Amino acid sequence: LASRLMNFLLPFTITIFCGHLGNMELAGYALASAVINVTTAATGFGLALACDTLVSQTFGSKNLNRVGEILQRSILILLLFCLPCWATLINSETILLALYQEAEVARIAQLYVVAFLPAVPAMFLHQLQVAYLQNQGIIWPQLYTAVAANVINVAVNYVLLFQMHLGVKGSAAANSISQIAICVLLYAFIRWKKLHVKTWGGWSTASLQEWGSFMQLAIPSTLMLCFEWWIYEIGGFLAGMLGEIDLGVQHVVLELGAITYMFPLGINAATCVRVGNALGAGEMDKAIMTSKVSLVLAALLAVVLGAVVGSTKTVIGYIFTSDEMIVQMVSEVMNVYIPLQFFDALVCVALGIILGAGKQKIAAVSNLIGYYCIGLPLGISLMFAAKLRVFGLWLGLLICVFLQAAFFIALILKMNWKQVTEEAMRAGKTVRVTRVGMKPPIGEALTDGLSIESSGHTSEQRTVPREPGGSRICTYTAVRTEERGGLVLEVTGDHGRDTREEEADPRGLLSLNQLVWRRGLVLLAGLGILAIGIIMHLIFPPDVLAQARGNLSVSLEASNLSSPLPWDNFTTPS
Repeated sequence: LASRLMNFLLPFTITIFCGHLGNMELAGYALASAVINVTTAATGFGLALACDTLVSQTFGSKNLNRVGEILQRSILILLLFCLPCWATLINSETILLALYQEAEVARIAQLYVVAFLPAVPAMFLHQLQVAYLQNQGIIWPQLYTAVAANVINVAVNYVLLFQMHLGVKGSAAANSISQIAICVLLYAFIRWKKLHVKTWGGWSTASLQEWGSFMQLAIPSTLMLCFEWWIYEIGGFLAGMLGEIDLGVQHVVLELGAITYMFPLGINAATCVRVGNALGAGEMDKAIMTSKVSLVLAALLAVVLGAVVGSTKTVIGYIFTSDEMIVQMVSEVMNVYIPLQFFDALVCVALGIILGAGKQKIAAVSNLIGYYCIGLPLGISLMFAAKLRVFGLWLGLLICVFLQAAFFIALILKMNWKQVTEEAMRAGKTVRVTRVGMKPPIGEALTDGLSIESSGHTSEQRTVPREPGGSRICTYTAVRTEERGGLVLEVTGDHGRDTREEEADPRGLLSLNQLVWRRGLVLLAGLGILAIGIIMHLIFPPDVLAQARGNLSVSLEASNLSSPLPWDNFTTPS
């Protein structure tokens, strides 16, 4: 929990420094945060959630070498994902102008986004490092390095803004520097304390295998997180249509909400680890008890947080700004947010349980229906049609989160825990098969002369038998050779039981040529997307779009038409 709070303080500190530069600067940073979160952070963190599930269950089954392979695979995939993220981010100002955001606010947002480009890989790598450590029960390094990064963040902001007087550019640079710093510090700590020794066997071609199975978890994990995260960032774009005051209110509420969300998020992380480890070790009762205790703890903590926020709602906005109107509107929105954060805490912890159990697909579908078929339509209707502005958006989200909490709690109580435990145990085990004898061609199915060594709880060796009459019981496929001329294979499954009805898929692992071809295509696709993004930025510069939109507004006014935005005269709810 403390580690999560320290991590959140990085953007929180940026918001405070930026807010005191002015309302326009605060609105620009709010839009930049929304763009980065929607296009980059939410999707990247969602992909990293697959690492949480796989590492927790694999570590629970004591398969330590495979933990390092999962981390390597995650690093490669997320670094490749940086390419399409950059392609989108460099066109942020154009996208914001197309969404009818104010031109000056969009320009400031672009400054923050461009300065953040070098920090995108660092943000992803830090998230993977955190997942790698916490799913092994290692927590303190994240806290130590986050505290150090926050000290650096405050110092850099102070120097760039108040000593060098760089204004928005200095704030944008500080935002990027702080994210890179926390990643480098955590990596240095891991190397210094040798926290990687037990699970890191060095870089291996195994990291290029099984991308399909990784993405089968990563895609629903990404959708699960994005559907929840995007709804709040979409609220920022909607608020931006109402003006910089409403956008400032939305961003302040989001920042305050992020503070309270850190508490259930800490429980979420611990619950995911403990549930995943318990399921991987076959301890079903322990996983169930952990789930129940975590939900009760989240509810009690949310009650305390609600009381604290409620007692300070009239003055809490002054942390971010001195604008009286923004502070007043924030106080009004807090009346809706206080009950919302209670149900959101339950949803957050429930998602941790579901993530540990590897049931991301159900959560993704639920978030899609709940947030976009119920919450968003209600919020937009109350925001614009009912003229409740930002207050109406949060009221619609309250109804949505209440329904989400009820669904997830019912899902956890009715879940087939026995089946989930069996699936987790299978996912966490591998078998290492070494051929003793002549070396066959790569990809050839083998049955004779194989010895099997488990990478689970105990190690043993035995010869793969044949059925009477010479028919094969199971098939293993060669994937790489050792220096001694032997052959090493890896297949998933539990070899300690009868294998007469199961065969390892000989197409499950790719040959070296297949790896080079397929992973090379993925790299080329990423570079192609980045090239398209750069070309779009050159063909459609933001100033041209801003001028075209200005000409359209002048034409509409000259034709005695109303403003193209029908919500200009909305009033704040009393």
